[in-house]
Amino acid sequence: MPAKQPQDIRNIVLLGHGGSGKTILAEAMLHAAKVTTRFGKIEDGTTALDYQDLEKKSGHSVDPAGAHFSYGGKDINVIDTPGYPDFIGGAISGMSGADIALVVVSASAGIEVNTRKLFNLAGEQKMARAIVINKMDAEAVDLPVLLKALTDTFGQSVRCFNLPLEGHKKVIDCLVNTSGSAEFDDVGTTHTQLVESIIEVDEKLMERYLGGEEIQPAQVASAIAKAMVTGTVVPVFFTVARDSIGVPELMDAIAKYFPSPLEMPVRAVRTDEAADAELLPLACDPSKPFVGQAFRIAADPFVGKLSWVRIIQGSLTPETTFQVRDHRKGGKVGHLFKLQGKDTVEIHAAVAGDIVALPKIEDVEAGDILHTDAKGLYGVMPPVPTPMYSLAVTPKSRGDETKISEALTRLTEEDLTFKVTRDAQTSETVVSGIGDLHLRVMLEKMATRFNMHVDTKPPKIPYRESITMKADGHYRHKKQTGGAGQFGEVYLRVEPNERGKGYEFTEELFGESIPRQYVPAIEKGVKEVIEHGAVAGYPLQDLRVIVTDGKYHPVDSKEVAFRTAGKFAVIDAIHKAKPVILEPVVILEITVPAQYMGDIAGDLSGRRGRILGQEMLPGNYITIKAQAPLAEVMQYNNQLRSVTGGQGSYQMELSHYDPVPGNVQQQIIANAAKAKEEEKE
Repeated sequence: MPAKQPQDIRNIVLLGHGGSGKTILAEAMLHAAKVTTRFGKIEDGTTALDYQDLEKKSGHSVDPAGAHFSYGGKDINVIDTPGYPDFIGGAISGMSGADIALVVVSASAGIEVNTRKLFNLAGEQKMARAIVINKMDAEAVDLPVLLKALTDTFGQSVRCFNLPLEGHKKVIDCLVNTSGSAEFDDVGTTHTQLVESIIEVDEKLMERYLGGEEIQPAQVASAIAKAMVTGTVVPVFFTVARDSIGVPELMDAIAKYFPSPLEMPVRAVRTDEAADAELLPLACDPSKPFVGQAFRIAADPFVGKLSWVRIIQGSLTPETTFQVRDHRKGGKVGHLFKLQGKDTVEIHAAVAGDIVALPKIEDVEAGDILHTDAKGLYGVMPPVPTPMYSLAVTPKSRGDETKISEALTRLTEEDLTFKVTRDAQTSETVVSGIGDLHLRVMLEKMATRFNMHVDTKPPKIPYRESITMKADGHYRHKKQTGGAGQFGEVYLRVEPNERGKGYEFTEELFGESIPRQYVPAIEKGVKEVIEHGAVAGYPLQDLRVIVTDGKYHPVDSKEVAFRTAGKFAVIDAIHKAKPVILEPVVILEITVPAQYMGDIAGDLSGRRGRILGQEMLPGNYITIKAQAPLAEVMQYNNQLRSVTGGQGSYQMELSHYDPVPGNVQQQIIANAAKAKEEEKE
């Protein structure tokens, strides 16, 4: 049965690099709580949370999965998240619903790329954090060295809650025990360090402790949740999840000491869509009006669209009616589910702090606020990396364009880092993700779930055109074919606009050289060139067009004549204004082991990139901030993986547009001309 009070709930998200053992840890918890009768294995494809065919085939998680169990009188929700960097969107969405980040570290692999990133992201989201050192029995593992690396990387708040003993077959509780033996470190010393970090959060306890007074265990225990929330302690637990060693002790700690939703920072919603809108703080109180946030949209093979919802305030029953954002048309819950791997368990009520799933709410998106308030309420989701690895897709079967569009739309609802755009400039459907593995998985989902198959290729680079100087243009359009003719003559000037300002159109006409009624027609002709380019077929930007003069005929002048005159007058001016082709330039933040700094610098130099700065990180890692043309780094993840043996990661954001070098511009123009000729054929 779900919890009846927020203080009886624990919301855990499992984070960590791929292969650290998150899914097996969740499996061990479910088995210990008697939710499952058989201990599943990754290699057999029998775990409760890696239930998709894709996950069984690949041997790792690709989407978040939820489960719940009762233990120690508490209702514990667990969200298992994928660990490979390409699937970081799933990890971030999982954080949105939870309060406590359980960061799983493989004892044999140590602190990996995603370990560091996810630990820090959880801190930015003000989550309570704990670390699980899994696979502590692996060969050639030096646990003291690993602990030192964790402390060096994440700070002195990292404290052991227990220690291994008897050849990694057991663990000893360092909170309860003030002395005893362990395989390394002294239990008494570890106890003292742990207690000091915990009571640091309570000034009165700290004063009494420093005054030599003995602090009672119950007083220490009552301060743990607050210490985790404020970050003064990040408890460390040791496990061998596949053998359930240390797992019951971890579950005991979660139930007894970890913070409930009631003890977490107050969540807030916005009263308007604007980023600077007023924040409305909410109380984790079941008696107040219902407010919940959809933090993940999933596709269930049996119930269809399934919205994972964190109840922020109030209570929820199947009879509850609600609205989404500011929609006046309300909905009714109807069915209320708890997540249990691939299954859903129907329940009859849930309270503030709980995580539930609602079926078939068609107009809800991740981040949306569901509420009973008469006014609109809006949510905030954690920022996700901008997906910059892209592929152009075309259907294998003719006539499938509409079906593929629908399938891709469904997939974008489920994954915050999967984007689909229709590039009007290149006439391509472009899918974008975090990396090649991410896109391969998304396209395989489309094939298996929707029976939609596509061909892929690198997308065309979205170049732009602009000008570098002022120039005048003129065109006289005169057409006489018997009867009424067409006449329009336009003089105009183009001049560079400030970078990033885009396109502006104005006129400086005097008198009635051109009647004002024809100015919109001239602008239509100009816009046609702006959209389709004058040099190589790319949109123009950062220029100003000023109509200065012209002539008209009282009988033959028409809108179509001035539209044509405007079009060719601006083309004439642009060709005189030293046109340039602009290319998108991106900012990269590349994190690699420090020994690869020289290789990365050399590779970026060969890609017309330049390094802007660097920062040393704990654990002998370095973050390199660099700038490079998108055309040179569109497939950069493949190169980075090759150079670093898979130990590097990067983020990429669009920065600005810059003129391409002269030789590159000539090649782009030549390619555009060739493509145009081929289209004619």
